[in-house]
Amino acid sequence: MKQNFTMRQRALDGVEAFLSVAKHRNFRRAAAELGVTPSAIGQAVRTLEARVGAALFTRTTRSVGLTEAGERFLARAKPAFEELVAASETARELGQRPVGLLRLSVPPSVVPILLEPVIASFCESHPEVEVEIVASGDTVDLAADGFDAGVRMGQFIANDMIAVRLSRPFRFIVVGSPAYICRRGRPLRPDDLRQHACLRLRRSNGALALWSLNDNGSPLEIAVAGPLIANDFSTMLGAALEGVGLAQMPEPITVASVKSGKLVQVLQKFAPTVPGVFLYYPSQRHMLPKLRAFIDHIKNRPRPKGRTKAR
Repeated sequence: MKQNFTMRQRALDGVEAFLSVAKHRNFRRAAAELGVTPSAIGQAVRTLEARVGAALFTRTTRSVGLTEAGERFLARAKPAFEELVAASETARELGQRPVGLLRLSVPPSVVPILLEPVIASFCESHPEVEVEIVASGDTVDLAADGFDAGVRMGQFIANDMIAVRLSRPFRFIVVGSPAYICRRGRPLRPDDLRQHACLRLRRSNGALALWSLNDNGSPLEIAVAGPLIANDFSTMLGAALEGVGLAQMPEPITVASVKSGKLVQVLQKFAPTVPGVFLYYPSQRHMLPKLRAFIDHIKNRPRPKGRTKAR
């Protein structure tokens, strides 16, 4: 059963003073340890006793001892206070230098092309930071899902995010295998796609992505049809290589396959250009050093110049 609990105001006031007096059995030594006056220690303990509702110390002109209530309070308060101090030290360490777990949400297709070399050099430069990459095409809520940052194409990043460029702008191109082109022919106009098997992408919100093309500066969006639906570009690339159908994909993912002749580009003059890939994160006044170190590492590597604000 859930218990009702209310955090009392200033519930920890006087606890450190109490623990110091209990350790030394002396108000003056406790005051010296904490760097305050004996009268301040005495007032803190009296206030604590009033709040607790019981005397915690037995005081004489020669000695200070614990009452039964004080012994019980000490047994529970000392380990709890030490845990609080340890928690503060752990949090302070995370706030002072690059250390801890850096969690990134990244589309699977981006990992081998953009992130692997960056991660390798970053881990070598910052051995006290652990990097966790969650490879997913889903759009995530960075704060709610416990991520420090994410990687997405610029057009899918919210305006309230800060973004750091990872790639130049690139084209979205349509490709197919030579075997498929030989079997079904080469499309010459966007309308020709209606006669072709087209591989489709399902977005994280469940919607099927339309194919976006550009006709002399006029954007076109076409609902295509085909035998395969995937939720990531890596699967679509594999299917295109096997001749399942045509695929519209980011050009950097297809470069090696096009150069080797395993894929053929079609509808070249209709290929639209997108902003590129960005690392993005919430605007923060007090950014943890681990994320700041990663951002600085990205910015200092050889890269194309670009805007740092999300589109």
